Amino acid sequence: MCGIAGYFLREGAAQTAKVRAMCDEIRHRGPDDDGYYVDGPCAIGMRRLSIIDLTTGHQPMSNEDGSIWVVFNGEIYDYQELRARLIARGHAFRTSSDTEVLVHLYEDEGIEGLHRLRGMFAFCIWDGRRRKVLLVRDRFGKKPLYYAALPQGLYFGSELKSLRAVGVPLELDREALRLYFQFTDIPDPFSIFQAIRKLEPGGWLECAADGTIRKGRYWRMPPPVAENPPNFSEEDTCARIREKFDESVRIRMIADVPLGAFLSGGIDSSSVVASMALQSPEPVKTFSIGFQEAEFNELSYAAAVAKKYGTEHHEILVKPDCVSLVERLVRQFDEPFADSSAIPTFIVSEFARQHVKVALSGDGGDELFGGYDSFQVVQKLARFDAIPQPLRKVISAVADRLPYSAYGKNYLHMISRPTPLERYFESNYAPYLLRRELLQPEWMLPCDGAYLARTFADCLLPDGSDALSQALYFEATSKLSGDMLVKVDRMSMAASLEVRSPLLDHELADIAAGIPHAWKIRNGQGKYILIRALGDRLPPKIMNRPKMGFAIPLAGWLRGPLREMLRDHLDSPRFLERGIVSPPFVRHMLDEHQTSRRDNRSWLWALLVLEMWFRDHEQRSAPCPLETAMA
Repeated sequence: MCGIAGYFLREGAAQTAKVRAMCDEIRHRGPDDDGYYVDGPCAIGMRRLSIIDLTTGHQPMSNEDGSIWVVFNGEIYDYQELRARLIARGHAFRTSSDTEVLVHLYEDEGIEGLHRLRGMFAFCIWDGRRRKVLLVRDRFGKKPLYYAALPQGLYFGSELKSLRAVGVPLELDREALRLYFQFTDIPDPFSIFQAIRKLEPGGWLECAADGTIRKGRYWRMPPPVAENPPNFSEEDTCARIREKFDESVRIRMIADVPLGAFLSGGIDSSSVVASMALQSPEPVKTFSIGFQEAEFNELSYAAAVAKKYGTEHHEILVKPDCVSLVERLVRQFDEPFADSSAIPTFIVSEFARQHVKVALSGDGGDELFGGYDSFQVVQKLARFDAIPQPLRKVISAVADRLPYSAYGKNYLHMISRPTPLERYFESNYAPYLLRRELLQPEWMLPCDGAYLARTFADCLLPDGSDALSQALYFEATSKLSGDMLVKVDRMSMAASLEVRSPLLDHELADIAAGIPHAWKIRNGQGKYILIRALGDRLPPKIMNRPKMGFAIPLAGWLRGPLREMLRDHLDSPRFLERGIVSPPFVRHMLDEHQTSRRDNRSWLWALLVLEMWFRDHEQRSAPCPLETAMA
């Protein structure tokens, strides 16, 4: 696991000092080692967290004649199979590292070889013969990769910090900020800055010496199947899931350093720990955290799994210094990001890092197997599909006239949406009525399906797809890469811990996509088929528990230890005069929350994160002009 960075100039010579500065910004991603390679206009570099081949895995790494070089962030789980195949084809290896497979595979098959890779990764290949750079990102987007294609050349890095370090233009992207108000994160391929984009999951980008850019996709998430395929057997499907799941766990247990697992006590993380224990000759190291507030404390569930499998269990009950922790974590993301479960993710990562360098997690089960409650809401909303469009227009006119006090109870605006897709976005993300009161008009996104289809073209299914298929596909593509995986990557890397997600194996995802809706959600239970396949491994206490998110007592924190920080930021002239929000309404939301008349934690947190990001950005903005910084 590493952080990577570099650049490729159209004119002039690259400099080691500059790529070193880019990598210094992401030292937390790889504190064990660093390395750099410069060839004329191209400079690539890395920071390494040593996991496999500790002695000879130094990067950048080249092929036999030094014409092809790579810097790599991630793990290739089938590298031993690929290595044997490439050796049989005449390639000579100098190391036992999975990194070296990449240069030989590229030399052998070029971009076509990408489909052979099974893992999580972001990497850059410098092809010295053809004088071109290739950037690649894994299928789900587990590992980040930012880039800026400028007149001077191409710049890239694992985090925005690296691009800041060399003076890439930092003009805000207003469209990205509008999307933040809809989703509380900034989805791919946007970033908060106009000049910087994120390489899409499953995508590649090639830059030639004259600055020509080519882009493509080597993998797309298969669309989910709505109806039962013929000759489909639940028993056979459960067997396939169990076999592929165990294989996915097993190949992610390969490491030359201590390894463990996060254990929240939920179905997904408990299933991962069970599989690890069944395949490991040694007790699995497991890590759990809890909070003093009982409704957020899952330690008893985690302890039940740990006891059943005799794990080497570690747990802590935390009451963190909220103010200093929030300030630190907001800066770590580099752009506005308001998923508050980042806080416990960082705490458990930092805790686990005291004992291991790699941890397996249960991320991905809800997205692939229909575990979110919102998917069941989508099914219930299907009964509104029969409402005629003329009647929807009448309902919409009535809804628009209702006061804000109806927010949370006003379903009319949602019902009035003309398509199932729009109703899903209205019910699951920022409601129109709230955004209308909170935001100045220019910061409101269009509500129509045409905008959604245009903006999320790679994350939505064709018109005519049923609403649940659309929701499953969107959550497993855009929301997964823009929220869940961003959170896990940044928070684990802040603690210099590698996190692996067996449920987000693309071969397991292929199986999940072919499972009909009725086997994912049945009788009000999400992940029905996954539980049927793996549930016999778990204690009854886990099977019968209510679903909980990986959450914190945020509402109480905002009324308690974070109250002063909240007021200082959201009721300040500095924030209110930015021209983004309605000052009276922000004050109204603050008062509602502090007096417990309404729980506004999600939106107050999103606004707090935004203003903290603005202040940090303004403080860190480089004073030097672009021409000097990039000379």
